[in-house]
Amino acid sequence: MDIRIHEPEADEAERAAVDAVLGAPVSAWAGGARNIETEGHSTILGGHAARAGRDLLLPVLHSVQDRFGWLPAGALNYICRRLTLPPAEVFGVATFYHLFSLTPRAAAVIHVCDDIACRINGAEHLCSQMDKTFGPQNGSAKQAGIAWKGSPCLGQCERAPAVLVTQAGEAPRLFSHAPVESIAQLVSKMDRAASHAEGLESLRQSVPQAGQPGLRLIGRIGRVDPGRLDAYRADGGYAALKRAVEMGPEGVIREVLASNLVGRGGAAFPTARKWEAVAKAPARPHYVVCNADESEPGTFKDRLLMEGDPFAVIEGITIAAYATGSERGYFYVRGEYPLAARRIASAIEAAQEAGLLGQNILGSGFDFDIELRRGAGAYICGEETALFNSIEGRRGEPRNKPPFPVDVGLFGKPTVVNNVETLANVPLIISEGGAAYAGVGTKGSSGPKLFCVCGHIRRPGLYEVLFGRTLGDLIEMAGGVPGGKGIRAILLGGAAGIFVGPEKLDVPLTFEGTRAIGATIGSGVVMVFDETVDMADILTRIAAFFRDESCGQCVPCRVGTVRQEELLARLRSGKTFGSRSGELALLKEIGQAMRDASICGLGQTASNSVESALANLNGILSGSNGA
Repeated sequence: MDIRIHEPEADEAERAAVDAVLGAPVSAWAGGARNIETEGHSTILGGHAARAGRDLLLPVLHSVQDRFGWLPAGALNYICRRLTLPPAEVFGVATFYHLFSLTPRAAAVIHVCDDIACRINGAEHLCSQMDKTFGPQNGSAKQAGIAWKGSPCLGQCERAPAVLVTQAGEAPRLFSHAPVESIAQLVSKMDRAASHAEGLESLRQSVPQAGQPGLRLIGRIGRVDPGRLDAYRADGGYAALKRAVEMGPEGVIREVLASNLVGRGGAAFPTARKWEAVAKAPARPHYVVCNADESEPGTFKDRLLMEGDPFAVIEGITIAAYATGSERGYFYVRGEYPLAARRIASAIEAAQEAGLLGQNILGSGFDFDIELRRGAGAYICGEETALFNSIEGRRGEPRNKPPFPVDVGLFGKPTVVNNVETLANVPLIISEGGAAYAGVGTKGSSGPKLFCVCGHIRRPGLYEVLFGRTLGDLIEMAGGVPGGKGIRAILLGGAAGIFVGPEKLDVPLTFEGTRAIGATIGSGVVMVFDETVDMADILTRIAAFFRDESCGQCVPCRVGTVRQEELLARLRSGKTFGSRSGELALLKEIGQAMRDASICGLGQTASNSVESALANLNGILSGSNGA
């Protein structure tokens, strides 16, 4: 391929940022690579050899972005040369993610979450103060070196309002409950501020049940140091992996099958069926992928598992790999979770040093290792095939199915994809046995379940309950609505979920129980809205979220999400095209078209919460025009 790359050339600092990931360029003919001298430095155009490293495109873009706060053209051109990729492909990937910038910007950028959980907890006031302090978002900063912009959900819903600070040359940091007056200080003193935010006390605040007896998934959070492998092992960690090796791959799958474990990311697909299919697949190699791209507004359970008990998740993915004969694993963490990514990276390194990853694990002859990948801000990458494309160095756009990942997944090979909470259940199942695990909860919903309770609630945070407790029970556990106010609505399952009214407080929190009322457990979101909330504003923000996050690949989603937002704006203002009833009928038509014809779950669920709110809550939208 004749790849034409134009000016500018990368400077020394830009080349160093790229080489930090790709290694020093080869300066001679080697392995069929063709050396090109450009401006006094050597670069590889190595055909298949260089192109095999395309999966390093996302890490190398992160390296440049982290170093400079944006992606200079010279660095992008150098990446093209190193990976022998056409500039159009590299630029196509770089522009896909909202955390990357192709234009120069302030050294420090404050991303203020203005999504629904933060929106009802002061984010709009925070944005107003940001505007006064730092100037308009994405504009020229009043204060040298600092700018701000609105952000979709940062996964800090239990600590709303939240901000993410990205600073050139520094690791990104998350802050919550921070008054705007302290933001500049936080930017300049990130390390000191982080020492509190990353401690056990912070974890205990986000997990109100911390320290209570009987917890099975979150029992270590806030109690056991998440950075120490020896502390995890002293608390029973890695006993499950040892037992798994003793029972063999088929025995492990039998236990997971007996447990009735289903995916905890929202789809609720039987875990053992995935594992069986990959284990039997003749094509090699096999892969295991942990989907930690938790981007559903209102969801933060996976973040807290990674921050508070990272070794449990690593042990779970290792057992999954052993059962399915997988040689390699990838851990894909959303870009807005810097602390979770650091904790997982540290846990992987510690497990490698202890011989719990790598060659001949526990003397079993089983070889397995894990690579960490950071996302860069794209909700769609939570869809498994979009995640594969992202890891492979392509735009994070979903693939058509079939073929399914168990047959043709990452790099075209059989792949198991499980989310963080699912994998955290695996050591528990192996330790106590599948039948015992299945005996907890209900017949159709086995085991413990994590719920993200946020919004207008006294004690927001992550809660572990057994399947079968009611929605009202969970809200009571979290202290109820503050100020003696009544409940206006409850969002189950996140932005792609369903709104219900307070009359549904007696619904059992099980897959079958929520299904019976036309709702879903989804990703475990329980977001409470009190009687003061402007629900029309919330629906408009949800519609804007799906419009922004649509990858644009298929027409039903690309056009439908825009039309849905426009139609909601007309209904809200009363300036409808024709009658109100006609507009409502059109809204349902748009939703049905997206459900029927969209490639992936984003388009298929983008109208769920909007339609459910209009059906289940009275007086959501006002105004009429000939209704």
